[in-house]
Amino acid sequence: MSQTAIEKIVNRHAVDLRAGRTVHAGDYVTIRPRHLMTHDNTGAVIGKFISIVGENGKIHDPQQPVFAMDHDIQNTSPENLAKYSKIESFARRQGVDYYPPGRGIAHQVMMEEGYVTPGSMCVGSDSHSNIYGAIAACGTPVVRTDAAAIWATGQTWWQIPPQVRVVLEGRLPEGASGKDVIITLCGHFNNDEVLNCCVEFAGEGVAQLSIEDRMTIANMTTEWGALTGYFPFDETLRDWLLARADVFAARDPADGGHVPYIRNDIEHLWGHRDRISADPDARYTKTLTLDLATVTPHVAGPNSVKVMRPVAEVQREKIKIQKAYLMSCVNGRLSDFEAAARVFTADDGSTRRVAEGVEFYIAAASSIVQRQAEEKGIWARLKEAGAIELPPGCGACIGLGAGTLEAGEVGISATNRNFQGRMGSRDAECYLASPAVVAESAIRGYIASPTVLGGEVRGTVEIHDLPSPPAGEQTILDGFPETITGRALYLPMDNLNTDGIYGKDVTYRDDITFEQQGQYAMLNYDPAFQQIAAEGDIIVGGRNFGTGSSREQAATALASKGIRLVIAATAGQTYKRNAFNNGFIVIECPGLTDQLAEMFAEQAKAGLRTIPGPEITVDFRASTVRCEGVTHTFGPLSETAQQLIIAGGSEPLVRAKISSSL
Repeated sequence: MSQTAIEKIVNRHAVDLRAGRTVHAGDYVTIRPRHLMTHDNTGAVIGKFISIVGENGKIHDPQQPVFAMDHDIQNTSPENLAKYSKIESFARRQGVDYYPPGRGIAHQVMMEEGYVTPGSMCVGSDSHSNIYGAIAACGTPVVRTDAAAIWATGQTWWQIPPQVRVVLEGRLPEGASGKDVIITLCGHFNNDEVLNCCVEFAGEGVAQLSIEDRMTIANMTTEWGALTGYFPFDETLRDWLLARADVFAARDPADGGHVPYIRNDIEHLWGHRDRISADPDARYTKTLTLDLATVTPHVAGPNSVKVMRPVAEVQREKIKIQKAYLMSCVNGRLSDFEAAARVFTADDGSTRRVAEGVEFYIAAASSIVQRQAEEKGIWARLKEAGAIELPPGCGACIGLGAGTLEAGEVGISATNRNFQGRMGSRDAECYLASPAVVAESAIRGYIASPTVLGGEVRGTVEIHDLPSPPAGEQTILDGFPETITGRALYLPMDNLNTDGIYGKDVTYRDDITFEQQGQYAMLNYDPAFQQIAAEGDIIVGGRNFGTGSSREQAATALASKGIRLVIAATAGQTYKRNAFNNGFIVIECPGLTDQLAEMFAEQAKAGLRTIPGPEITVDFRASTVRCEGVTHTFGPLSETAQQLIIAGGSEPLVRAKISSSL
């Protein structure tokens, strides 16, 4: 049977398949990824790993993991420095590649250092691992528990998501960028068209996109709701890889540099690229088409990626800003700083200045990017204009370190997320835009673009009729509950993100125990949740529940609080993965959400965010939920999911499997 590019790559990394079997969307597979990236969360993964294999356990394949510290690198507290030291010592003992704070954002390091290559499956314990698809790889997030399992066994489980083809037609107009493409995709196709799907980009428009544009687009397919964002292996990528091979070849062996591939390796891959190219008759659930010629500078927000407006329209309103940001794994590369420097350069060659009352922060995606910008004079130009330099890392993008948004402030950022409270106070507003728009806004003091373009976006959606799996009574494994009954706790918000469920201030604190996590649940979403929620409640959420980062505490904190399970209209796949890997149930039942939305419309309209509801009963054998005399159906839980719940999560399950094999 024909396959998409992602299905082919997964097939190559799947283990224990019978000879000749091809895998497809919906299949549960055991995968052995080529590489696994962890960052500051490595400290938490170490604890999970030790719980599986013991204090003296060895990583199954030390060449598989990569550690790169990037999130909280401005934090020089004794506790954080001790955490980094612990991770570095662990890496040294285990023989794992380690990149210290200041080297750069982990995703950038993964690509700069050549860990990601066409046809590889590289995963990361971070939601923006989609970015690896810019280099014709299958890049997708896993969670901390998965990371520990991969360290222990080299493997983890994955259900292959639905496949969506996105055709890019035409050419971008002058003044539009890759960031404008992904903002347009998120804002124009904003009805969950790619939620929990693998996105493969195709079409004549791909060829004119640089690799850095592709990185930006692939990175933010995460915010669009997808689990991968894959670009094809074409001449543009081949040339980029050959240039990287030349960089590796020039390294002095005495420096101990990582040399992952040479030019012959790339030429070999190029000659066999059909092995990772989608078959002409590959099956996709949808085909989305976007005319790049209609993409113009847009901004997303405030505080939402899926609400976009043309800068030409916003500019007329002169929305005043206090902070501007050019940084992160989505737009902290050399071409981004070049674009900003052009904006800061007046027609007569002089330097335009950051507006009074505005703080403009810059941080390179890596130390290499910063050095390149310095050598070209770009860094000095931006600092001369008034930019404030931050070290290569995540920083303000994740709401950590200097320059975060204060209450009442408005910011415009070239980062990938503008969720409420993500980059600082939950009482601030944040917009997303391209580097050029951020730079122009910093100069004028209000949201503006150096290029004012107009026009209506042209994009279409085609849904393909694929056969559905047969329905029937679900088999219930011994030890799994057939029914659960509890009070519904309705949260009337779509796209409730993990920042709202478990805030940034506590995400990277390894000293918070599971028992303590519950007291921090939902504080960024609704402080009143803590007083309203009771043990045994069942949360009922909206669409795309748990979108955003891959922090597992967004699931475990609810379990810690005593929440029995989460029912949502739809849920982020990474969130569900975190939940089941930690023995916590999440199911999707849009009918129940719609019923409660109608029942509590007035309360939601009045601004209530946590609404106690009626008693509901979940029947897992029949795959139904009963509420106030109405019965709704949901997709049956697989035996894989049930096994995880019965075992109490992935760690004890993997531990038991290792013990049984000894």
